[in-house]
Amino acid sequence: MNTADVLADAFGRIQESVHEAVDGLSAEDLGAQLDSGANSIAWLVWHLARVQDDHVADASGQDQVWLTQGWADRFGLPFTDTETGYGQSARQVAQVRADAALLTGYYDAVHEQTVDFVRGLDDAALDRVVDEAWSPPVTLGVRLISVIGDDMQHVGQAAFVRGSLERR
Repeated sequence: MNTADVLADAFGRIQESVHEAVDGLSAEDLGAQLDSGANSIAWLVWHLARVQDDHVADASGQDQVWLTQGWADRFGLPFTDTETGYGQSARQVAQVRADAALLTGYYDAVHEQTVDFVRGLDDAALDRVVDEAWSPPVTLGVRLISVIGDDMQHVGQAAFVRGSLERR
């Protein structure tokens, strides 16, 4: 297994988990918050997809599928098109309403662009600095692992919320 295979496998596991977290749930269930300050499944999946789309597009020099494939319009959220969910209030979290097909459709489009990019990487590519705003500067390898870690946390949270809803 090489670098590209490991990264593609990790992102593939996220995709599988996203589908498992949302498939078969109504838009109402996807938007449910366990309490007034909690993140919904819809918000968690939207946010993890937005962050992956934003970060991988930036690192690869591509445009975000959120904008180029019309996902911002399809979601119709009351946020700017550059919003990824960082620092949003509970009120803003509650505004993310979507059905399973919309959520998985967007994630799948992000996944496709991500995997197309990572399949072309070798070990040396991971050392390229992609963000000098941090100390030390962030390399492509660190950025991709950060995205994978963040996505896995959020999809795990979505699975927890689903389990909680199913036990009600």
